[in-house]
Amino acid sequence: MPLNSRRKIISQLQSSVAVNGNAQSPTVPTHKVTVHDRERGVIHEFFVPEDQYILHTAESQSISLPFACRHGCCTSCAVRVKSGQLRQPEALGISAELKDKGYALLCVGFPSSDLEVETQDEDEVYWLQFGRYFARGPIERDDYALELAMGDE
Repeated sequence: MPLNSRRKIISQLQSSVAVNGNAQSPTVPTHKVTVHDRERGVIHEFFVPEDQYILHTAESQSISLPFACRHGCCTSCAVRVKSGQLRQPEALGISAELKDKGYALLCVGFPSSDLEVETQDEDEVYWLQFGRYFARGPIERDDYALELAMGDE
């Protein structure tokens, strides 16, 4: 298989599957979620009830997606929404501005419709979130200050 080709992995949520100890209710709408995993070159398709986190449901179906904190506080599971809607009231790891631009966190995201997302590079999302605060341009070397600091030792 060529390196640039993508594998499509499809799994379906069974009605008897429990996530976080809660059995799926037959009255809760379920949506198809498609995740394009850019790093692994894989496309995952699976079904998620509206009242379940996308990441937890994927894991219950043995689907491996990027994550770190599982609490919506980092950007490891960040995705860009290609189509569809999700709710993410607990997503503290991304700003309202990034949410408005279509970024979301799978660990605290609930699907509101069929959803298609693409994983993002964590460093790229972190830069979009915080780069403007920390990036002040290149640091110039100050040899005189370095000599003074070294003289104090």
